[in-house]
Amino acid sequence: MARLGENRYGKARVRVMKVVRHATHHAMKEWDVLVLLHGDFDSCFTTGDNSKILPTDTMKNTVYYLARESKSETLEHFAIELAEYIIANNPQVLKVSTEVAEKNWKQVIVDGASHATTYQLAGPELHTTQVTLERGSKPEIHSGIDGLVILKTTKSAFTGYIKDKLTTLPESTDRIFGTRATATWKYSEPPADYAASREAAIATLLKVFAEHDSLSVQHTLFDIGKAMLAAVPQMESVTLAMPNLHCLLVDLNRFGQDNPNQIFVPTDEPHGYIEATIER
Repeated sequence: MARLGENRYGKARVRVMKVVRHATHHAMKEWDVLVLLHGDFDSCFTTGDNSKILPTDTMKNTVYYLARESKSETLEHFAIELAEYIIANNPQVLKVSTEVAEKNWKQVIVDGASHATTYQLAGPELHTTQVTLERGSKPEIHSGIDGLVILKTTKSAFTGYIKDKLTTLPESTDRIFGTRATATWKYSEPPADYAASREAAIATLLKVFAEHDSLSVQHTLFDIGKAMLAAVPQMESVTLAMPNLHCLLVDLNRFGQDNPNQIFVPTDEPHGYIEATIER
């Protein structure tokens, strides 16, 4: 005897670019949107009855429609707006999750000033948000940054770890520390300004990473999370993932050279992976 368990469906990778043409400049955003619905969809699975199914193509068109009508200036506001629209217009939907990833486009600097209509991709990282809205409840909001590549050339050590017969890693008191960091934070209440809160969170992450006397990736990760909670009062918790992108010291002895911590081989496979949630 089989029965249907938990299920959801939706539309993924809905890409949309919006340009608002102000008189003095153009404002541009590029978003990648995911919509997932939970609700009364059993009959579609069990009997092939599609009468309660909102087509995923309609979800795609809803993203475009709302993007045109929306006054939202942040991905958080747009994700909330999209979730509320779907709940309001689909009584069979009990819960909706909307996720938006925004590319990091910045205005090009020309002769010391921001060019009004020209943009440059500032980095590979994505600004992210996930909004979960259950019918009759307030939205749960997570924001974050994905794929922030950062590296420092000193103030990082790793010593005192377990050594057994398979340990070949030498201790280091001064190593390169590189990572592709992902941070996701949950709001206990909406901040007055999502963009300002995001800016404060990312600036804090970068500052602590740069200045921290790291005894391990774990050590730095915790202090980053602790500082982010202090910087954004509405932040309830933050989850950080920091894979350790290694730079391995090259042995130059065979060439008759020394290597005073100058020549390395960057490698990202295999890499250490460290993840933790820091809570208030």
